[in-house]
Amino acid sequence: MSATLRGSLAAATALALVGSLVAASDLVEGYPFATGQTLRYALAAAVLWLLARGRLPRLRAREAIGLAALAATGLVLFNLFVIEGVRETDPATVGVIVGCVPVVLAVAGPLLEGRPVSARVVAAAMVVAVGAAGVQWTDGGITLAGLLLALGALACEAAFSLLAAPHLARLGPLAVSAYACLFAVPMLAGWSLIAEGPAVALPSVEEAAALGYLGLCVTAGGFICWYSAVRLLGVERAGLFSGVLPVSALACSAALGVADVTPQRLVAVGLVAAGITLGVRAGAARAAPAPAGA
Repeated sequence: MSATLRGSLAAATALALVGSLVAASDLVEGYPFATGQTLRYALAAAVLWLLARGRLPRLRAREAIGLAALAATGLVLFNLFVIEGVRETDPATVGVIVGCVPVVLAVAGPLLEGRPVSARVVAAAMVVAVGAAGVQWTDGGITLAGLLLALGALACEAAFSLLAAPHLARLGPLAVSAYACLFAVPMLAGWSLIAEGPAVALPSVEEAAALGYLGLCVTAGGFICWYSAVRLLGVERAGLFSGVLPVSALACSAALGVADVTPQRLVAVGLVAAGITLGVRAGAARAAPAPAGA
């Protein structure tokens, strides 16, 4: 199996898992958010540490700073911006703006690595972003504060991949995932203490099951798959698969009977698929070695 196919499968799996959190999120809606996130990432960190058999590589100073920044932006601030953003404006509108992350990664990824930007990958990323917007769009409005918060969430979403990419070659996806969660736990615990107080409410059986799914599958499993894809495909091609997230969320919501699969949304799903195919093929062609004698 080629690296492109393995990376594509890993990226699609990661975003499908993240999209499935719609089902679990409803079960923890009444549980304190920051406390729930702390428990989620603590569980994920413990599972990832066990998968590494308790032997994570020692971090160099630059790696520690980079992964701490990843946790602060891609995990903690992202959640904060999204929460505040949906209070200010329509949630779907926030999702549409954050859904532009493939375009950001298609440009920023190569530039940060000193490589030329691929026009075909950027064009593909725009197609994916339009398709993702079509899946989520509900004619919602937006305020200035909501726009700024959504843009902050977009930047943090991009940071989740961009800050990890330089460290994947030496540390590997498992260690990067584990350290991201480990760094995030005390930050989230501090948020929980400030926002929700020192008393920790015990989750119900349903809430505990949902938090377990979020920690084990969405976080631990999703992170390993995602960072494996970034290492195999490069950050810009992996970023195209961000369009799978709203598609997966739509599929889960439709299965639960809380969303309608309309013809317009099916067209949008087709755009996402077309954009991903175009971008991945373009990147694979650029990465292929030249024929002998060329």
